[in-house]
Amino acid sequence: MAARHRDDNTSLAGHEIELEKGAVSYAEQYHNGRLSPEDAQFLSNWTEPQRKAVLRKVDWRLVPMLMVLYLISFIDRANIGNAKIEGLLPDLKMTGRQYNIALAIFFIPYTLAELPSNAILDLFSRPSVFMGCIVTAWSIVMTCHGFVQNFVGLCIVRVLLGFFEAGFFPGAVLIISKWYLPGESQTRIAIFFTASALAGAFSGLLAFCIAKMDGIGGYEGWRWIFILEGIASVAAGIACFFLLIDLPSQSTGWLTADEIRYLEVRQIAVGRFRPKGHVKEPKFDSKIFISVLTDWKIYLLILAAWSNITPNYGLKFAMPQIIKNMGYTSDNAQLMTVPCYAVGAIAAYGFSAISDRIKWRMPTIVVPQCCVVIAYAILFTKAGDIKNNMSTCYFAVCLACFGLYPIAPGVQAWNMSNLAGPAKRAMGIGYLTGVGNMGGITGSFIFIDKEAPEYTTGFGSSLAFAAAGTVAVLMLEYLLWRSNKADQQLTEDEVMAQYGKEELDRMGDKSPLFKYTL
Repeated sequence: MAARHRDDNTSLAGHEIELEKGAVSYAEQYHNGRLSPEDAQFLSNWTEPQRKAVLRKVDWRLVPMLMVLYLISFIDRANIGNAKIEGLLPDLKMTGRQYNIALAIFFIPYTLAELPSNAILDLFSRPSVFMGCIVTAWSIVMTCHGFVQNFVGLCIVRVLLGFFEAGFFPGAVLIISKWYLPGESQTRIAIFFTASALAGAFSGLLAFCIAKMDGIGGYEGWRWIFILEGIASVAAGIACFFLLIDLPSQSTGWLTADEIRYLEVRQIAVGRFRPKGHVKEPKFDSKIFISVLTDWKIYLLILAAWSNITPNYGLKFAMPQIIKNMGYTSDNAQLMTVPCYAVGAIAAYGFSAISDRIKWRMPTIVVPQCCVVIAYAILFTKAGDIKNNMSTCYFAVCLACFGLYPIAPGVQAWNMSNLAGPAKRAMGIGYLTGVGNMGGITGSFIFIDKEAPEYTTGFGSSLAFAAAGTVAVLMLEYLLWRSNKADQQLTEDEVMAQYGKEELDRMGDKSPLFKYTL
């Protein structure tokens, strides 16, 4: 039966439970008959210091590795912006329009392959094997970027890069969901998601240094950016096979038997895993897939995701050029991107830590979205005379990063919390990520070279996407609150009398006993 989540410390039957400060408010003890008496007793005896200790062990093993891999992922997909101002377009005899096409074509296989990626990941007994394969594959493709000779060659490697990178982000979110409960997940997602902001900072620094190799071996500086960063990524992909942890049951080398049992039993208690003896969900269930396609919550979250993805990719690809338009040289423009991304990384972690502490997703998404609206309103009105409004426009770019990077962790954590059952959660994460990343196609075209430095389309579109996402989040908050209030009209006993246990289990997050996370 689906767990009836609450965002306060109230149990399913209305009884108050006392949790130590910092404990997860999704009361692990309340399992609606999913656990055997022995497992229920075991879970209730697990103390808060023990919980923190085992999660600390998981944190140090899982989150830094995911963060490094995501850092590499974002550097590899976005370093084309750094290569552009180092001479990629004239060397390949490309126009600005062809550059936009090369950016956009990445997202076609990227979004399409994301949709089934988690179903494929679930076929692997060891997630580290799947992740290691795709990381190594895209790293080899990234290295090949340094040897392309024309526009067609660049498009081919961008398509392959998008295909192999597609499974990483939804796979990482799914792996996190198998180790952590909903109230613990957003901070962890944010920590590894800060890598997307740090990638921009590192990319600028690396490009500044590597571009000095211009002419070595007969290769231009921008080629060395792709070649060296690709080789480093290959090393990380190989390390993934050995360093990325798999599942609790496969972690006997560093977890005790009781710690493994605790991590597994609490997932059963909140309805994420099925108890032993229950019929396992099939790897692919058409009914569950249809329930994902018809889930209105996911579509509002897709709009929220687009409020980050379209402006974010547009800015990531264009930021070096925008800063260069302020009057900086190419070298200094690379360096000036670093503070912007650093601000984004700090904001992503800070807002997510607040969200997990207060157990409320909406405010920590809407406030950053409002910052994005303000930032692009400033750029839309001031960038036409950007050299005379340099400080104002640079502040706006930093403010945009401050607002953009907290949105995605919040959206992913909110989505994950409101999907019941392993199969629907896996499909729902993949679907939201895949359709959400279609915003990258739009983001690839909104900054048009001939509009520089005003970039009316780029700044105006980014403002509009951010505003629309804000409305979608507020609407989702209201509809979830209204649904929870309607479900409260029935007591748990009345629901149990009206539905059978198996029927409630099949209903998943549509069960009257499922409490939506706000």
